[in-house]
Order: sequence, then structure tokens, then C-alpha cells
Amino acid sequence: MPVNDKKRAYGLKLASFIDEYSQALIVTCDNVGSRQMQLIRIALRGIAHVIMGKNTTIRKVIKDYLKKSPEHPIAALSDYMAGNVGLIFTNQDPASIRDKIAAIKKPAPARVGSLAPVDVFVDPGPTGCDPGQTAWFQALNIPTKINKGQIEMISRVHLLKVGDKVGDSQAALLQKLKILPFSYGMKVTYVYSDGAVYSEAALSIKHEDVVARFLSGLATISAASLALGYPVKAAAVHALNDAYKSILAIGLATDYKVKAVAAFEAYFANAAAHHRGALLCGRAGAL
Repeated sequence: MPVNDKKRAYGLKLASFIDEYSQALIVTCDNVGSRQMQLIRIALRGIAHVIMGKNTTIRKVIKDYLKKSPEHPIAALSDYMAGNVGLIFTNQDPASIRDKIAAIKKPAPARVGSLAPVDVFVDPGPTGCDPGQTAWFQALNIPTKINKGQIEMISRVHLLKVGDKVGDSQAALLQKLKILPFSYGMKVTYVYSDGAVYSEAALSIKHEDVVARFLSGLATISAASLALGYPVKAAAVHALNDAYKSILAIGLATDYKVKAVAAFEAYFANAAAHHRGALLCGRAGAL
């Protein structure tokens, strides 16, 4: 198929996804191989569509689409099309799609010159290296000892930090110890939903987190309302409770009779009897 025909088919395919789906996950595919891409497409079959391509091509298709439908919210995606990116269109829960993608990762060795995406630790123990290679470990500031004719690391070593460039010595050590410290896969960076674009981190927010934040804000509003004497609905319960406590205090401290105070007065008049009754009820319940 000629190049122009391929671009035209690609544009029509992307435009059809924009028409059909209201949500899309923006993903990066650095260090993702063809086999991984195949597994991801299989895992998302029937629930989402993966479309990759040059970011300039995707922006061009979006621009052409907006000429026909200028009011469509897909314009919000253009600013996020940079680097080695792709789109996953879906009408399913974006969090479930993200989880399926995250599950497909491939262990990888530490290649010289690459940047460490995670902290790398090497645990103590035998290395399989002969005593003649002690100087090599010393160059890496790794404490060792000779045990049964081989070099043994005697403490846990923080070999690489996030963002460190992998050197020749680190890569050789990890290879010698047969450690694959890194894993690569498709990574979700942003989520598009009906014109709104937000960070992938928002997908990790649970219902309980939203309720907790809401209750925390409600408590702050209530406290401010009570402190300022400015009535709001959120503080109504606390204001009524405070008023009730004040009425009880006045009724108990004075001869002024209030119906709500009668039960408390009866208790204080014969507190010992009430205490014995409570103990007897507790024993009966235990039996």
C-alpha cells in the first residue's frame, strides 16, 4: 500500500475511534517490544483499541477532524501528543484498562548508559566470583569477604538510585549475578474523558478517599463556622448539641426546671443505685 494510502487509512481509523469513544488513555511505549505490544492488544481485545503513530501524525489527524467538527472536545488532546506516545480508546473504566496494561511487563537487564527507573539493591551472599576479582568489588565500594574460595558480599548494597546512569561496572555486576533489575512496559501518563485531561494518578483515587476528603473538608467548615459564629448547615448538628449541653448545665446548676434535665437529675440524686443496676445488667448479660 502506498504511503499516502496508509496515512489516509490511519487517519480514517483514528477519526472513527474519536467518533465511537469518549475516553482515551495517553500512553508512552519506551523500551516496549513488538511481542509486548501484541500481548497488550490481546489483553484489551473487545474492550479497547490501541493506536500508535507519530505524534505529529496524530496531531494532524486531530486538526483535520476539528475542521469538520470544531466543537468536539478532542482538541484537548493535541497538547499532550509529544514523544513516543499512543492512544488507547475505550468506553470501559480507565482504571481497569490501566491495570491490564501494567500487568504486562518484561524483565530487562541494566544496559550501560540507560537511566535507572527504580532503585536497585543487591543483597548479601555469595557472588560466584573468584578471589582475584576483589579489586573490582572494591572499585564499586562493595564490602566483601572470601568464603569457601569465592567472594561473598557481606552487606546489602544500594547499587543504583532512580535516575542514575548505569555504568560498565554496575551492568557487569548485575549480569554476573544474573539479576534483571528493571522491567519495561506501556505506561499510562494521562487520561482523556469527554474533553477533560487529567493525570494517571487520579485513577488510583478510591471512593473511600473521596469520602474521607469530603468529611475532612466538612469538619473544617464546621469548625470555622462555630469559631466565627456564622451559621452553616454543616455546623448545625454541632450548634444544636452545644445548645443542648448549655441547657443541661443551666438546669443542673440552678432551680430552673427543664424537662430535658429531669432524667439527669434523677441519676445524680441516686447515682449509686444506677451504678449497681448497671453492674447487675452486665452480669446477667454475661450469663
